[in-house]
Amino acid sequence: MATANKNLSAYDKTTIPNAKDLRFGIVVSEWNESITEGLYQGAIEALLDCGAQEGNVHRWNVPGSFELTFGAKKMIETMELDAVIAIGSVIQGETKHFDFVCGATAQGIMDLNVHTKVPVIFCVLTDNTMQQAIDRSGGKHGNKGAEAAIAAIKMASLGK
Repeated sequence: MATANKNLSAYDKTTIPNAKDLRFGIVVSEWNESITEGLYQGAIEALLDCGAQEGNVHRWNVPGSFELTFGAKKMIETMELDAVIAIGSVIQGETKHFDFVCGATAQGIMDLNVHTKVPVIFCVLTDNTMQQAIDRSGGKHGNKGAEAAIAAIKMASLGK
């Protein structure tokens, strides 16, 4: 497992650009809310820890992971942002629905990265079980939200 020996929350602050003057959007899926709220907390804490100003971080909720692309697109179109973090959680069920949602969400976020000037960070957990999602949203593997925030800071700084 890729995260078995990695703490997703760990970062060396000395290697991260200061986020003081950067503006971030965070789009959060309401589906699997206990997981996405944990991811959001990890992201916001890491952004603030790296100098982001609370007033420069904007959150929008969308119903599910499939809707993250539209939410991120509207944020980019209506706000001046340096990066957007798309937060979601899709957990494997008994049907192919998981495959379609995961594939479409990843493709949509990639398309935004190709077609807009604002980086969109993929922070969508695609786990086989709820326990795996818990472990990656503040559990024993740390928090993928923090990792996404660091990626957002780096990509926003790259775009400056």
